[in-house]
Amino acid sequence: MLNEVKGHKSKKTISIIVGFSGLLGLGLIVLAWLLSSSVMYPSYSCSEEHFIYCDDPSQLSMLFEDISFQSVDGERLSGWYIPVKNATKAIIFVHGHGADRHEGMRWFSALHQAGLNIRAFDLRNNGASTGSFSSMGFFEQQDVTAAVDYLSDHKQIQHIGIFGTSMGATTSVLAMAKDSRIGAAVFEAGWSNLTDLYEEIIRQHMGLPSFPLLPLTIWLLEQRTEIDMDALNPEDRLTDIAPRPIAFIHCSDDNLINFSHAERNYAAANQPKALWQASCKIHARA
Repeated sequence: MLNEVKGHKSKKTISIIVGFSGLLGLGLIVLAWLLSSSVMYPSYSCSEEHFIYCDDPSQLSMLFEDISFQSVDGERLSGWYIPVKNATKAIIFVHGHGADRHEGMRWFSALHQAGLNIRAFDLRNNGASTGSFSSMGFFEQQDVTAAVDYLSDHKQIQHIGIFGTSMGATTSVLAMAKDSRIGAAVFEAGWSNLTDLYEEIIRQHMGLPSFPLLPLTIWLLEQRTEIDMDALNPEDRLTDIAPRPIAFIHCSDDNLINFSHAERNYAAANQPKALWQASCKIHARA
């Protein structure tokens, strides 16, 4: 009788453990799915507290054109072109994850006064552009190439620079490494290694262990989007840019992407290069 009672308790304990493990595993899968979804479908509404400007360039007393163009894989991209009379150079602004063309507006006046035509647009799945999901730069680099094509073919601009912020910095690195028409660049608030960044976010911002959540999230993200996470590490591609000049800008106390990512990118790049450690804390607000 005693053995039967012990056996019954043992089976009950095992059932509880199995049930708890199943719930834990299910919760882990759900959390990983939600994290991969937040990458693919970022929410966004322009806030002047963060982006400073949320209207069109007339807010800066600038004349502009509303333009649209198409990426090589068929996405319809929308943006602005802000001309400077008789200027032969232009800069393309590439915004970050969960943002749109407004993100770069805080830099428009200074660069416009310096004699640069400005091309700002919404990456796929952002703003007024088409697209079914965001890919952290993997497919967005094609959008940058299309913007370069537009300047070259429709505006006859042959001297082109690029200014990328956060995810836009990675997107710009990937595009510039392949496209020699981009002659110079500024990369603001970018990461060096995306897997390392996600690990930092899970550990420091979510307060969770990175294993097994991180590899599961990455696997789901790759399966759902067909991206290659290992292809989204700027520090691996920066050497392909030299001898074209580049500069890095990063908040010293960036609250999302640690300044160490800027240091890693700077170390990976060849000359000519520069690094500005800005005195700020809010991500992408140098």
